[in-house]
Amino acid sequence: MSLADQILAVNNDLPIRTDAPVHSGKVRSVYWLTDADSKRLIQEKGYDVADDTPLAIMVISDRISAFECIWQGEGGMQGVPGKGASLNAISNHWFKLFKDQGLADSHILDIPHPFVWIVQKAKPVMIEAICRQYITGSMWRSYVKGEREFCGIELAEGLSKDSKLPELLQTPSTKGILEGIPGVPAIDDVNITRRNIEDNFEAFNFKSPDDITLYEKLLTEGFDVISDALAKLDQIFVDTKFEFGYVKDKAGNDKLIYMDEVGTPDSSRIWDGEQYRAGKVVENSKEGFRQLLLAHFPDADILLNKNRMDERLALARDNELPASVLMDVSKTYTAIAEKITGQKIVLSANPKTEIIDILREQYQLID
Repeated sequence: MSLADQILAVNNDLPIRTDAPVHSGKVRSVYWLTDADSKRLIQEKGYDVADDTPLAIMVISDRISAFECIWQGEGGMQGVPGKGASLNAISNHWFKLFKDQGLADSHILDIPHPFVWIVQKAKPVMIEAICRQYITGSMWRSYVKGEREFCGIELAEGLSKDSKLPELLQTPSTKGILEGIPGVPAIDDVNITRRNIEDNFEAFNFKSPDDITLYEKLLTEGFDVISDALAKLDQIFVDTKFEFGYVKDKAGNDKLIYMDEVGTPDSSRIWDGEQYRAGKVVENSKEGFRQLLLAHFPDADILLNKNRMDERLALARDNELPASVLMDVSKTYTAIAEKITGQKIVLSANPKTEIIDILREQYQLID
């Protein structure tokens, strides 16, 4: 079996029983279960949710996205071997640590397969909850241009690239396009201030102003838990993006939870501690792939300039990256996952067949 066969690239064509269209994102696909299957699984598996909670099967893929495009490799490689399993393993590890340390729950109820989560329906907070411990990336690009206010936060003079910030900063942006919020452009991923959120908390899907403080607390606590654990592995948690949402508990009350993924190489920058102390930044996250793309193509502005999105999409569609590049990315993902979890990431010979067999035999979700 070829390496390409071990990559789960297409994950929206599984024969899972559903009444709704499959929702496919850049990396994950979501299958909403029928009401009958949701109720049956809640009873059979004893999930700690209200009996009428809608459930979904969330299937990760090995696709790799960067600069809002999906990238491919030569020889039919439509993704990165081991990437999906690594992302899920890391998230599962952190969510368990959060629960063990008394932080909030996550949307995950069950993990039938390394590529699969069974999740409860959550109403997302429309914020990309970003936390930064070092000045790099978009914050550094703004700083170099002379900007000293970032998401409403005043930055000191004299900061240097990739240096540790005086304190942990929360720099939120919008999740999706939000219309009609004063001072917030209706575009995805636009930086916002805490004042923007306070003045329009309902537009961001918060149930109350107090929940803004709660999400900030959960963000900081979650960041600190991961940062402390990574520090023991001599890895630096540079910055990250969390997502939050509301679910109903068994009694029908709203509760704020972590959702999507946390502390992964896709959602975070992770640097090697030993190399950083030696004055060199070595990325153990997708940022390394982004930097590689910027160096690989002659006109890097295509990847950075949102006004050139048509050219960027064509670049991703018409260029097959060398297989060696995707294998280097695979090594980055599997190595950091194994370091964090202490478990080997095993590549499935045929992940799609495995998923179908498990969901048919153990969950009766495939006819």
